[in-house]
Amino acid sequence: MSLLCLIPAGVPVIAISPSSRLCLALLLAGIGLCAQARDNPGAVSAEIRRTTFGVPHILARDERGLGYGIGYAYGQDNLCLLANEVVTVNGQRSRWFGPQQRTLEQRRNLSSDLFFTWLNTPQSVSAFWQAQPAPIQALLEGYAQGFNRALAERREQGLPAECQKAEWLRPITAFDLVRLTRRLLVEGGVGQFAEAVAGATPPGTVARFDPKDLRVALENQRRFALERGSNAIALGSERSRTGHGMLLANPHFPWNGGMRFYQMHLTIPGQLDVMGAALPGLPLVNIGFNRHLAWTHTVDASRHFTLHRLQLDPADPTRYLFDGRSLPMDRQTLKVTVKGEDGELREISRELFSTRFGPVVQWPGRLDWTPGVAFSVQDANLGNTRVLQQWHALNQADSLAALQASVQRLQGIPWVNTLATDAGGRTLYLNQSVVPYVDAELLGRCSDPKAGAEMIVLDGSRSACDWKVDARAVQPGIFPAQMQPQLSRGDFVQHANDSAWLVNPAQPLTGFSPLISRDGIPLGPRARFALSRLQQPGKLGAEDLKQMVMGDQVYLAEMLLPDLLKWCSGVEDDPNLRSVCASLARWDGRAGLDSGLGLVHFQIIMQALQEKGGFWRVAFSPADPMHTPRGLAWERAAVAKMLREAALASAARVAGADEATRWGQIQQAADGTPIHGGPANLGVYNAIQSVDGAPGKRRVVSGTSYLQLVTFDDKGPQAEGLLVFSQSSEAASPHASDQTRAFSAGQWHPTPFTEAQIKADPQYRTQSIREPLPSEAAFSR
Repeated sequence: MSLLCLIPAGVPVIAISPSSRLCLALLLAGIGLCAQARDNPGAVSAEIRRTTFGVPHILARDERGLGYGIGYAYGQDNLCLLANEVVTVNGQRSRWFGPQQRTLEQRRNLSSDLFFTWLNTPQSVSAFWQAQPAPIQALLEGYAQGFNRALAERREQGLPAECQKAEWLRPITAFDLVRLTRRLLVEGGVGQFAEAVAGATPPGTVARFDPKDLRVALENQRRFALERGSNAIALGSERSRTGHGMLLANPHFPWNGGMRFYQMHLTIPGQLDVMGAALPGLPLVNIGFNRHLAWTHTVDASRHFTLHRLQLDPADPTRYLFDGRSLPMDRQTLKVTVKGEDGELREISRELFSTRFGPVVQWPGRLDWTPGVAFSVQDANLGNTRVLQQWHALNQADSLAALQASVQRLQGIPWVNTLATDAGGRTLYLNQSVVPYVDAELLGRCSDPKAGAEMIVLDGSRSACDWKVDARAVQPGIFPAQMQPQLSRGDFVQHANDSAWLVNPAQPLTGFSPLISRDGIPLGPRARFALSRLQQPGKLGAEDLKQMVMGDQVYLAEMLLPDLLKWCSGVEDDPNLRSVCASLARWDGRAGLDSGLGLVHFQIIMQALQEKGGFWRVAFSPADPMHTPRGLAWERAAVAKMLREAALASAARVAGADEATRWGQIQQAADGTPIHGGPANLGVYNAIQSVDGAPGKRRVVSGTSYLQLVTFDDKGPQAEGLLVFSQSSEAASPHASDQTRAFSAGQWHPTPFTEAQIKADPQYRTQSIREPLPSEAAFSR
């Protein structure tokens, strides 16, 4: 670089004497400033083009500008949501809302704060930040700056009602976004034990458990797969009617809070052009498409953590035996500021115990800490600093081979499968998330068989039972990608939260560690529904895939309703059961808006049967997984008794309901929009989870969230879909319910992607934002 940039125009160049230290120092300082001017033009900018439903298409010249545009757009649509989640991951809910109030997940604020204070220590957050390459840091820095600009502007204009008088509303930093990312990482692991981590106390001390907390924690664990499930289908040229690839993405995620998707299009000319949906605080697309391929994720059935049964030192329950040596548990003092009932702030200190595996957890009746035994949880994703780099690589992939290579190189996928297709018509399935290297041999030597297959408990007293280490893995103690399931085909791959076994029955995936995938176990009803459609003769088009979702078929009704009606024919003289059976007979077997009360009765009856089991006429056979189990054994006395009890309970539940009532009058979004779809465990592909709301109503809390159907032709990707709960979480926004109403009406919409499509959109509008770069200190607190 020329030194002339140091000298104002018209000033002659004067020789600098080597003896002049001051002049030399000024010269060197000037060189540094000039280099900064070259690499850092002094301003960050982005252009935000909005199309129908307020979807932002963000254009920037570099990563910092792109992050700036994302954060700004997100702050325009979801200011309060993100700010509230920042309070959570900083462990500050008790400070602002009191320790006894509850989070969206119904977790006590104090338990939540203790957990996140443990998870997001300054050292852990800093280490994650330092592990990020410059482009990721720039995206996070830009995101924080853009969000803070939106916050400042909205303070002047008037804050949304959701946080209008919120004392906790503040500018965010890039480190806040790291904390959000770390929360996402442990959702499939130690995050499910937050109460057990926060409440663990040695024997002989005062217990810190509220029975309600434990019930809530168990319910949250049970609902994890339901509220974060997904369907996905990738069609290849052999089955696609167009001869090109085709992808249906149908994730089932919460409709509120930190897991609520946001739709956006990101462009850096010549470097990045990707569209899809992302979780709050992430400056990357999680599920989406670019010019070359489309991909989606489904929550996997793999295990991402293990429990370790500790043998305690008889002399001290805070010491544990390991290879014959007595080791002290690590002690960490956690401090949380809480607001008392009098409004005064005070500090609560709690001591958290951990071992070489991770934090000690205590769950009375399940994971007890006694004088002889305790349990510690080890989460593989706590060592995953690659997650943002992984999605950055997926966003930029220009082929299926590049996508696959990035997953195998980075191993940053936390707890989901990946399904993809390309314009050429190949499909790809990867079950290559972060999984502890615990194979069948180690399980046989070290696991506690009484714990069952759902909770892996290893012997924590022997180093021989540690996770294995393979040099091919990016992270010590996890499986290398080469040992995990993958499948590429020309016809199809599909997934609906089962194991990897029958992603395509023509090529079963078998022989993996039980922590990765188990074969020879029953398929879930959504997978059986999908495979029953995909294995029909003939080729499939976009409308066929859309109808799998929007048809709202209840697959278990296809299998069991005829037998249930046969049972009804034998009890038709019972006045207590007559209305239930009449409703079942009139029901159309769907979970559509116009479906009648028969759907409600079927749900209640099936819930009772599934809880007790033993109702199938033909049991599951690994040799015939597509057709077993099947049939309702209503002729058996025990099953008939269960049916009668369940039907009577259902009659009592809906007593007084008008027979003309339709499902759309019962199941609704928070704004009252009727929502079709139903429970995933009934085999409804359009899985919708709802909870009791106002009398006679059910409020949707999770389920079908971001619908994306991408096909390819000679011009590139052609996409359509919906963000079902809409772009904005603010009730006053024009984009709070517009896509929700479209979904209710069964209307998918084209997704503008090319410049011509974007500018031709009838709702097209654009906004350019630009401001000076702040100091680095503004991002690194």
